[in-house]
Amino acid sequence: MKKVERINIIMRYINNRSHFTITEIMREFNISRSTAIRDIREIEAMGMPLVAEVGRDGGYFVMHNSVLPEVRFTNNEVKALFIAFMATRNQQLPYLKSRQSLAEKLLGLISENQQDELVLLNQILLFEGTNPHNPDLLDLSDLPHPMLEKLIQILLMDSYLLITVKEESFPIYLLHLYREKSVWLIEGYDLKEEKRRIIPVDNLTNIEIYSVKNRLSKKKILERLSKHEEVNNLVLELGPKAIAQFKKYHPLKVSISYTNPYQSTAILKTFINVNHSEELTEMTNWLLFLGEDIKIRKVPESVLEGIQERLRSLCP
Repeated sequence: MKKVERINIIMRYINNRSHFTITEIMREFNISRSTAIRDIREIEAMGMPLVAEVGRDGGYFVMHNSVLPEVRFTNNEVKALFIAFMATRNQQLPYLKSRQSLAEKLLGLISENQQDELVLLNQILLFEGTNPHNPDLLDLSDLPHPMLEKLIQILLMDSYLLITVKEESFPIYLLHLYREKSVWLIEGYDLKEEKRRIIPVDNLTNIEIYSVKNRLSKKKILERLSKHEEVNNLVLELGPKAIAQFKKYHPLKVSISYTNPYQSTAILKTFINVNHSEELTEMTNWLLFLGEDIKIRKVPESVLEGIQERLRSLCP
């Protein structure tokens, strides 16, 4: 690790702790005592207000109400930030209403030479959802559903929500907020129906904190969910071509386990709700997308029938 990178990481490390010692720095960053002392002195010279404590258990602490000094980015770190920022175009992510000002501030942190490199990268690199004829085009599709940011703000305070879909209101404990196929979804535990529910954020008309006093604890919610976990009814063995297809696209709730050190074979186990027509159709299409390099060990009969029907329709 280069010295500049190490100094930056040490600064963040000590700023997040009320107290630290030279021994801790040595052990955490695998450096000698003399190097640790030199790094601490350099950090002090940069303006971080460190206070030394004498005695057997002495060490350092950051003076109360201090602010972390400006962090220095390496050339590659700046490129990584900019490319990640570029890749979010038209992804409907929260907090991107001020994309232009964010880009200007990011560019303002770096030298003119670095700015020229980023401008060139912006012209060369295209990501999914980018208009190749006008890569700088930012339209309203870049903005998420207005309820999304409100939802996130409430979640930072509480996970027990009273949500309204059209005219129906019900309390949930939010388990996950995730994005799949360009749609934001809530996965939550319905506190009245006592079951797991998936709700599109686009369908929400109101959100507020569920402020009932005697709420079911998170521990009990997870215990009840574990008792009702579905038994896997789809088991596949994947070869290298199927694994490559899996990496291109897979439903969020589906994962694979590699079965050899070279990650060229894997096994997939999941549950398909055969009573949910949309999920059934989606999984049927996805299994066809994986291709021929799979071996089906277990599959619901309705999924198998759906695959056979699709294949017949493709071969008149």
